[in-house]
Amino acid sequence: MKFLTDEKLVIVGAGGMIGSNMVQSALMLGLTPNICLYDIFEPGVHGVYEEMCHCAFPGANLSYTVDPEVAFTGAKYIISSGGAPRKDGMTREDLLVGNCKIAAEFGDNIKKYCPDVKHVVVIFNPADVTALTALIHSGLKPNQLTSLAALDSTRLQEALAAEFGVQQDKVVGAHTYGGHGEQMAVFASKVTVDGKTLAELGMSAERLAEIRKITTQGGSNIIKLRGRSSFQSPAYQAVKMIEGAMGGEPFTLPAGCYVNCDKCGYKNVMMAMPTVIDETGVHFTAPEGTAEEMAGLQASYEHLQAMRDEIINLGIIPAVADWATENPNL
Repeated sequence: MKFLTDEKLVIVGAGGMIGSNMVQSALMLGLTPNICLYDIFEPGVHGVYEEMCHCAFPGANLSYTVDPEVAFTGAKYIISSGGAPRKDGMTREDLLVGNCKIAAEFGDNIKKYCPDVKHVVVIFNPADVTALTALIHSGLKPNQLTSLAALDSTRLQEALAAEFGVQQDKVVGAHTYGGHGEQMAVFASKVTVDGKTLAELGMSAERLAEIRKITTQGGSNIIKLRGRSSFQSPAYQAVKMIEGAMGGEPFTLPAGCYVNCDKCGYKNVMMAMPTVIDETGVHFTAPEGTAEEMAGLQASYEHLQAMRDEIINLGIIPAVADWATENPNL
């Protein structure tokens, strides 16, 4: 089996549903044979390891551990789903404090055991703030750490495809930016469906507002339908993000990235932007949209600022002015 690289990939939270799907997706896509499965729950991660071995992927060199030093030492790529999952009736923000404490420890482990890691993807919620916490504690450069945001855009794409009865990839330009949560900003003004704009297709403002609501509640709907939070779609998209960072197909769906941009007007947050992830890291540009879309993005940004300030007040991360003492790259 041909692999993209032979460098070590660590899957954090590998004993869970997202983590186990990430392991399988990484092997099926041929990213690297050297994958370490890490989790704090030994029976779970041991069981996933056994199942992956039973798949008998040619050339795979799998290992598992509950020891962070063993897991992180020598890692060049990491994907972490190592937080608590969302349950029915919960928002992503309900997970803020507990998962940000986990993210702080995760960042500390990166700094301690694998400061030479090339790229890290954080996907446990609220992903924008857990990723920011991990970035501050890890000491990494901003272009080396990203968070999952693509699902919001693919949910918008799916909703529009269903609306017009077309294959999903016929919907182009359906993106969401800002926070990965119900405060996301939905950008649909540049969407085309099989080459036609929404205006040409006669979509009313009222129906578009309903589509926006369907999109923002897409994660909650999965919980209602399946009785648990999404795991296949975040696992696949996260692995595709790390594939881009490994030098494979660049990842062009929106990703959460560190933004401190005077020109954009967004400062000291992780948020979804128009991005590309490639072997040099993540690169973003400023979103363009209607006045309504840009106002929605501003509101999402302010919500992210409020969550950031909450974990500053709790002492999980330092005050913004002191970030450089924890991470000189910020």
